[in-house]
Amino acid sequence: MKLFSFLIFSSLLLKQVSLVMGDVGTAASYGPPYIPTACGGNSAGQFPPGNLFVAVNEGLWDNGAACGRRYRIRCMSGKNRPCKGGSIDVKVVDSCPGSPCSNSLLMSKDAFAAISHFPHAKINIEYTE
Repeated sequence: MKLFSFLIFSSLLLKQVSLVMGDVGTAASYGPPYIPTACGGNSAGQFPPGNLFVAVNEGLWDNGAACGRRYRIRCMSGKNRPCKGGSIDVKVVDSCPGSPCSNSLLMSKDAFAAISHFPHAKINIEYTE
């Protein structure tokens, strides 16, 4: 009977816990002009379809090695419940302007709008490469 009770309790607890599989950070949106970028200069061809791209902070930038990396991003929380649900895939095209960057990622307006209801929010995200 104790084992049965433990299994029931464990399954209920797991339904309440959101497992984080990647890194956790913050994100905000940034707007045009998007070029020139540190990765592709003035080339319009550097941007992926749907304009789902990001600029990354100093820690993720890795002296430019981040150029072209792809991340899957999921909004986890923020003020006034901004998250739409689901995740998106983005491409790194730039480093965060200004130092230090106040977010892990700055997302293009289109990328940010895909996961957040509010365009000027600062959100908590989970991201995986």
